[in-house]
Amino acid sequence: MTRPSWDKYFMDICQVVATRSTCMRRQVGAIIVKDKRMLTSGYNGAPRALAHCAEVGCLREANHIPSGQRHELCRGMHAEQNAIIQAALHGVAIEGATVYCTHQPCSACTKMIINAGIKRIVYREGYPDKLAADLIMEAGIECDCFGQ
Repeated sequence: MTRPSWDKYFMDICQVVATRSTCMRRQVGAIIVKDKRMLTSGYNGAPRALAHCAEVGCLREANHIPSGQRHELCRGMHAEQNAIIQAALHGVAIEGATVYCTHQPCSACTKMIINAGIKRIVYREGYPDKLAADLIMEAGIECDCFGQ
C-alpha cells in the first residue's frame, strides 16, 4: 500500500472542498493546515444569506471582465478569503500555517495571506495575476505548484 504525501492528501481534500463552490466561472477550494492538521476550509461563492450567482447570474460574465482582473467586481468571496474568515470567526490561530488552494491565489487573497502570517502556499493550477506572484516573492512566502 502506498500512502499519499501530505501535500497530495491536502490537495485532494481541496478538490473536494471546491465542489461546494457556487461560482459559475471557476470552482475553487482552499484549506488552511498547520502541523498536519486541517484548521479551516473555504470555497468561492456569494457571502452567506446572499443569492448565489447560479440564481442571479454572473456579474463578471455580464460585464465581460477577463479572468485575473477587477476582482472587486464580483458577488463572490474567494476560497482563500473564506478560509481565513472562518479562522477569524472561530478563533483559530493560522499564523505560520500553509494554505492549500486549487488555484494560485489572486493579489487580493495574497495580501490577506501575507497579513494572516501564512508561510506557505501550495496550489494546483496557475492564475493570471503577476502582482500576486510578485507579492509572494517579496513577502518570502514559500510557494509550490503541486502539478496539474
